[in-house]
Amino acid sequence: MSDNVIPDIAVVGAGIIGVACALQLARQGLSVVVIDPLEPGHGASFGNAGHLATEQVFPIADASILTRLPAMLMDPMGPLRLDWKYLPRALPWFTRLLLNLRPAAFQRTVAGIRALNESSLGAWHRLLESINRPGLMREDGSLLIFERPDSRQAIDALQARMRQQAVPVDYWQASAVQKVAPQLSEGIQGGLFFPRTGHFLDPYRVVCELVEAAKACGVQFLKHPVLGGKLDEHGVSLRTDQGAVAARQVLIACGAHSAKLTAELTGKKVPLDTERGYHLMLANEHGRLPFAVTSLERKFIMTPMDGGLRLAGTVEFAGLDRPPNMERAWQLHRLSQGLFRRDLSAEDATPWMGFRPSLPDSLPIIDKVCDGKVLLAFGHQHLGLTQAAVTAELIAQLATSAPNGLLALEPYRLDRF
Repeated sequence: MSDNVIPDIAVVGAGIIGVACALQLARQGLSVVVIDPLEPGHGASFGNAGHLATEQVFPIADASILTRLPAMLMDPMGPLRLDWKYLPRALPWFTRLLLNLRPAAFQRTVAGIRALNESSLGAWHRLLESINRPGLMREDGSLLIFERPDSRQAIDALQARMRQQAVPVDYWQASAVQKVAPQLSEGIQGGLFFPRTGHFLDPYRVVCELVEAAKACGVQFLKHPVLGGKLDEHGVSLRTDQGAVAARQVLIACGAHSAKLTAELTGKKVPLDTERGYHLMLANEHGRLPFAVTSLERKFIMTPMDGGLRLAGTVEFAGLDRPPNMERAWQLHRLSQGLFRRDLSAEDATPWMGFRPSLPDSLPIIDKVCDGKVLLAFGHQHLGLTQAAVTAELIAQLATSAPNGLLALEPYRLDRF
């Protein structure tokens, strides 16, 4: 930025949420600068499953997590992993998560997730159409399959729960699954089809297209780490390794890295942790599936993309500092064996790990605090891609004090912690 020009708002974080917010803010007539130590879209946004998961209206865990805790600690390749060395730091977060599973808190969480998810696809349509890239999204549904006959009871129970929450869902017999996905194994018993879901053909390209649209609106991007900040009478001053960046407002949207700056600027310590998510990109697999397919028993998702078939879904709690265990990514290929008539090829496959920002009530923080100087948009756990566009619309309304015509923001306030 020019030494003589103070932008209206500095966005800390160049992931899908930060970039979408920056574009919407610029369209409100605000001057915007985005700051991130990485190139845009090179954090968690780069490797998400690509699934627009509007059907996932329940918290990230339920009461059964207590019975699963030994397996979480003992099985390094399990779908939900808690690192022994991280256990002391994770226990307070897990305690709060369990408290949020009490009936009243659980219902508030479900209502909060539902409200965002029900607005998500419409917001994505508006955003992609506004940059003339509607073809980046496929709204053709997704499928949850099961293989064991004794899983039918769990499938029926899940379908009933989904219908109670007004989530569109249909039960598909095995013949219907085979008709749309004939390469799947004949052992598939059936599944649940969610028609109001979709997926991106290239999640990273979505970020890149939004960046280009933002630049065309005057948004500037700085590749610096934000080391801290302070509020003053003029707004906010952010410390970077290249000096200070001043702005009238700041938006903290740096995902799992948001807690420190939030505490420094607001004085509020948020219980933010990270779900370390892994994926395995199978570059030589095209045409196997028509849309995202999840396995009930194997607990992972497969999403067809322009670059191949992406296997994702494993979760690890080990903090921000421990190196990735890429064997967890390769485990996804082993999990896929037997799901298809011919096993998937892992030749030229690439593993990846990223940090999903998670709060113990499974809801994000979307708020404006400190006399309007600080805006917050983080904590979307594994729904960041799904909820990015609607979050950007909400942040634009908050920044300009425009009337909120979308949904009530009380469930997402900072002061709930």
